[in-house]
Amino acid sequence: MISFTRAAYDEIVYQGYDGGDEEICGILAGEHGETESHVAEVYPVDNAAETPQIRYAMDPEEQLAVTEELEAAGHEVVGFYHSHPSGPTHPSETDADRATWPGYSYAICAFDGYPFLGSWRWTGDEFEGERVVVEE
Repeated sequence: MISFTRAAYDEIVYQGYDGGDEEICGILAGEHGETESHVAEVYPVDNAAETPQIRYAMDPEEQLAVTEELEAAGHEVVGFYHSHPSGPTHPSETDADRATWPGYSYAICAFDGYPFLGSWRWTGDEFEGERVVVEE
């Protein structure tokens, strides 16, 4: 299970809308657990992909700087997020090929009618869906 503060959940959706037809991405910050995690804040990272309409990529130096910033604020990395402006509501084959943090969450905000935010844990071999809870 992964829980989000209402503000963190909404921020991902707003960033997705603002990204238009390009994927947005960033880091989920809060408390990381083996089976349950809590997202208190989200930290956007510029999408450095050559084709941001269908891919996302975080610049490693920016990702490291943002990770240091969130840790300095007392948070842990919970995982990562990105949007699928016109894609599926689940991880793509490319998402699986590029996943590198076993045990961490990968949240995807898809825009197919209404925004949908789902989350999956990367096992090292595949994504496993996890329940998303929004704290009011």
